[in-house]
Amino acid sequence: MAGNSFGNLFRITTFGESHGGGVGVILDGCPPGIEITEEEIQKELNRRKPGQSDLTTPRKESDKINILSGVFEGKTTGTPLMMVLYNKNVKSEDYNNIKDAFRPGHADWSYQKKYGIRDWRGSGRASGRETAGRVAAGAIAKKFLSQQGIQFTAYTLQAAGIRCKEYLPEEIENNPLRACDPKAAKEMEKLVIELKDKGDSTGGIVECRIEGVPPGLGEPVFDKIEADLAKGMLSLGAIRGFEIGDGFSVVDRRGSENNDWRDESGFLSNHAGGTLGGITTGQTILFRVAVKPTASISVPQKAVNIKGEALTIETHGRHDPIICPRMVPVVESMAALVIMDHLMRQKSIMR
Repeated sequence: MAGNSFGNLFRITTFGESHGGGVGVILDGCPPGIEITEEEIQKELNRRKPGQSDLTTPRKESDKINILSGVFEGKTTGTPLMMVLYNKNVKSEDYNNIKDAFRPGHADWSYQKKYGIRDWRGSGRASGRETAGRVAAGAIAKKFLSQQGIQFTAYTLQAAGIRCKEYLPEEIENNPLRACDPKAAKEMEKLVIELKDKGDSTGGIVECRIEGVPPGLGEPVFDKIEADLAKGMLSLGAIRGFEIGDGFSVVDRRGSENNDWRDESGFLSNHAGGTLGGITTGQTILFRVAVKPTASISVPQKAVNIKGEALTIETHGRHDPIICPRMVPVVESMAALVIMDHLMRQKSIMR
């Protein structure tokens, strides 16, 4: 396998490059009869697309979804579902001066070593633009799962060293950081803009809550629900860490403090984040991902070129000073793909 597919029964294959003809996804195994419209998918893509605020890349792409197969008369047919977003606003000339350079923090060098060739325009296949296909497929999964009472809410928990102190879900879409605390969001925005003006970038933490998941999803060994969530999240180019439930904070506890147990009324705690033994408990699934600072910055950096010669480069394309706000819908979509796949797997063994 070439590593471009994800999932078992509900399976996606993404395709395309940042400055190629377009990006998209082929979804195989989608149940027939799901009512879905391009407008519903577009709503999710609009949350991910560039040019939303001063904190995102100014690249102007409509990211208009085109369903080429698998949907008829407003319903999925069960056959392979293909969706594409055609690239319009490409400026490959922005990369002419660094096309032979291996940029710090990028996949330039590793792609060259793996394939012996790479698309240097806007990072090619390694671009965050690849995630548009995941969001399109995730929109279909979210639509189906919402009818089962399963909801996904991701948000920026921390950015530029500022952490949210309150969880106010109604505020997430009301600020450019998509933070769950409006006061913290204002502090974050101020610092991110300062860094942007200096040609630099910053990272953060995106947290996700999945509510309404029934107990019993997940496989007992290699395909634990948290293992597949981790794989899905770490397959995103900007993600550098994953933790579920109380995460790394459990290392300083005693078992008597950390164990999740229940009485006749139900579970009394949720330190594990909605999963025990790799199988969902029916509680809220709670996880966090670490988002790295955007690698493309205009601050001068040391690099080498394809000949091994040292040089100093500055990246002057159109880039996000922080990735977290646009990563929020991507994290929700990847989580939905994992839950959808495991729900179908569970249904396949129950009679």
